[in-house]
Amino acid sequence: MPVQASRRPSSPGSAAPSGRVAAAIPAQTRPSGGGPGARPPGGGGGGDRTGGGGSKKRTKRKDPLWARLTVVFGAVLMLSSGVAIVGSKVLIGQATGGIAKGNLLGEAGKSDAEGGASLDGPIDMLLLGVDARERWAADDVRSDSIIILHIPATHDQAYLISIPRDTEAQIPPFKKSGYSGGTGKINAAFQAGAANGGGWEGGAQLMAQTIKRLTGISFDGAAIINFGGFKNVIDALGTVRICVSQEVKSLHMSYVDGKPMWNADAKKTGKPRTPVVHKKGCQEMEGWAALDYSRQRKSLKNGDYDRQANQQQLIKAMAKKATEGGMLSNPAKMNNLIKAAGKAFVLDTGGVAIEKFIFTMRGVTGNELTMLKTNNGTFNANGNNTEGLNEETMAMFRAVKQDKLAEFVFTHPEVISTRK
Repeated sequence: MPVQASRRPSSPGSAAPSGRVAAAIPAQTRPSGGGPGARPPGGGGGGDRTGGGGSKKRTKRKDPLWARLTVVFGAVLMLSSGVAIVGSKVLIGQATGGIAKGNLLGEAGKSDAEGGASLDGPIDMLLLGVDARERWAADDVRSDSIIILHIPATHDQAYLISIPRDTEAQIPPFKKSGYSGGTGKINAAFQAGAANGGGWEGGAQLMAQTIKRLTGISFDGAAIINFGGFKNVIDALGTVRICVSQEVKSLHMSYVDGKPMWNADAKKTGKPRTPVVHKKGCQEMEGWAALDYSRQRKSLKNGDYDRQANQQQLIKAMAKKATEGGMLSNPAKMNNLIKAAGKAFVLDTGGVAIEKFIFTMRGVTGNELTMLKTNNGTFNANGNNTEGLNEETMAMFRAVKQDKLAEFVFTHPEVISTRK
C-alpha cells in the first residue's frame, strides 16, 4: 500500500520531512519504582541515572512491561470520559504541559483525504509499549506491545485492537536509520527504525509505516510508553479491579518476608522466597501486582494473545476506576494523575493541542471501551515461526479504515473479548 504524506500542521521548531514537528525525546531515566531497573515495594531504592549509554550488546530480554502502555494511555482515556471535567482547556493544557512530545508517525499520519488534522471524523491512535532498560543502548529497543485505539466519528465509543508481536510483516526501508527493508516479526520494526541514531522517534515512525502497510490504517496520533510512572499512576488511582481469568504463577516476582520483589533482587537477599501467584477471580490490585500480572505471557494458555487481553482489560479497569471514583471531579487529583502519566510517555497528537484531543474524546467512558481480539484470541502460526493475521482480522482492520467497526462487531460478535 502506498504511503501518503501527512499533512499535520507543524509547530515552531525543526520540521520533519513529513511536515510534522520533530521534537526531541528526552533521555530515558531510571524510574522511581515499579519496573525493571527499579525496585518494587520492599525491594529497595534505585538511582537516577540517564539511560541510553549502555553497551549495544545486551543480555537475553525478558518479557516487556507492556502494562506501562495500558496504564498511561488509560490515563488519557480517563481524562476524556463522559463525567464532568472540572476546569477549562487552559487547566488541562497546564497539567499536560510537561508531557514530552515527538514526531512519532512520520508519513503514517492521516493525509488530507483521510481527514488530516481534523478531529471531526474517526480518530485512530497507535500505542506502543517499549521495554527500555538502563543497561541497553537507547537505539536497541523493541516494541512488543502494539495497540490500535479506534474512536468512531460519533466519538461515543472506543475500541482496542492488539497486534500480535510475532505477526509477520513487510518492514519498509527507512532512510533515517539506514534500514534497507525486509520481512520479519512486526515487533522488530521499532528496533530497525531506532538503530543508528534513529532513536525512539525513528522506531515509532517505522513501526507506524509498517502497520499502515499491513492494515491500511493511518493515524491521528501515537504514544510511546516506557517504564517510568506505572506505579505512580496506579497509586494515584489507589487500586484497579482486575478479574483474573486463569491462575498464573509469576515468572518475574517473589515474596521475601511478605514483600514483593523482582526475582533477581530477591535472590540477593539469601532469604526464603515465595512465588507471587495471581489467583483466579476478581480482586483489587495495587500497582506492582497489576504490572506483574500484565507482564505474564509464557505461562498463559494462549501466550501473547492472553497477555493482550489482560493488557486491554487493565486499560478498561483504569478508565472505570477513574470515572467511578470521582477522580475527574477533583482538579488536584486529576492534575496529579496527568502529571504522573506524563513522566512515562512520549505523545504525538499530530499537531493538535493535547487539551483539544482530550475534550474531543470526552464522551468516551470506560463502559464504552470495547476490547477486540485478533485471530480469535489464539495462535495462528504461518509455518515460519511467525504469526499470520486471519481473514476475519484483516476484515476488522478494513472496517477500522472505513469507520465501520461497529457494524463489523455487530455481525462478528466473536471478536469481542469477554474479559470483565
